[in-house]
Amino acid sequence: MKACYFLGDKNFEVQDIDIPEALPGTVVIKNMVCGICGTDVHIYHGEPGSADVTPPIVLGHEYSGEVVAVGEGVTGISCGDHVTIDPNIYCGSCVACRSGKKQMCDSMEAIGVTRDGGFAQYSRVPASQVYVLSPEISFEAGAMAEPVACCLHGIDLAGIRAGDRVCVVGGGAIGLIMVQLARLSGASKIILSEPNEKRRSAALSLGADAAFNPLEEGSLERFLAQTDDMGADVVIECVGNLSAVRSAFQFARRGATILLFSVPKVDATFELPLFEVFKKELTIKGSFVNPDTHGRAVQLINSGKLRFDTLITHRYTVEELPEAIAMQMSDASIKVVVCPNHLDAE
Repeated sequence: MKACYFLGDKNFEVQDIDIPEALPGTVVIKNMVCGICGTDVHIYHGEPGSADVTPPIVLGHEYSGEVVAVGEGVTGISCGDHVTIDPNIYCGSCVACRSGKKQMCDSMEAIGVTRDGGFAQYSRVPASQVYVLSPEISFEAGAMAEPVACCLHGIDLAGIRAGDRVCVVGGGAIGLIMVQLARLSGASKIILSEPNEKRRSAALSLGADAAFNPLEEGSLERFLAQTDDMGADVVIECVGNLSAVRSAFQFARRGATILLFSVPKVDATFELPLFEVFKKELTIKGSFVNPDTHGRAVQLINSGKLRFDTLITHRYTVEELPEAIAMQMSDASIKVVVCPNHLDAE
């Protein structure tokens, strides 16, 4: 089989290796679709992922595929099942795990980060990390389970109540998932802040009530007009640069919650407007990975209540992974996926 190894320093190498065998408690998956995540881009640039990366490693933690072998002791999973993977593996014994904060695990591992993942034709994973998809669900939709699970954790933290006005800052794949989840959470109005016209159009097609370009003159006034000049009850920042974070504070009404969901650069800092936090009684939260939300993500995907056709804009082979990462960093894309076995993954 072909596997694309990350060697560090922005270098990859495609190798021909043996298909892994199923060991006790594991399954072997024929990888069909693997999304390129912002975390993959950070790792590509030498920054950490959800856990420390030690090359050579097969990256790719947002993926789906078909089970081709089942190890001894595995129940509830059969050859031929279409599945998706929860990449994050927690130790279960550290203080964080034992106090209900497993996402802060001292020894967290992750498939596609510390263990070989989805940018290969096959992978072997613990059965505990495997979730079965409905047969009619496409592999592309199934590959979106991990980002949806992360977004669900953020939505839980944001505490959207029925009737709230929600502003999503950034219309990439994560922002567009957040738009849909905010709608399902009962938001009365969803407004997207996004410079890219293609992404604004996608948001409107997925349930946003309004979308505007924050770089245009008078954009703040136009945003406030959408909220009766009060601002948003919940602001979800999905970009990771200082301009986006600054705008999140501008869009927040008094008593609002600001969710800083994006993955920033490790050394990024922001000068906190302390008087504004004080005067508005703002709640500021971060969100990290997907503790106990992957099953809910799969249920939503299996229900057909989320759309991904507008999100996935580009498809590549394993051999084209460097080009795929470059495209994911481009404004021309929304979500880029790699199809390890063939491009027609539907």
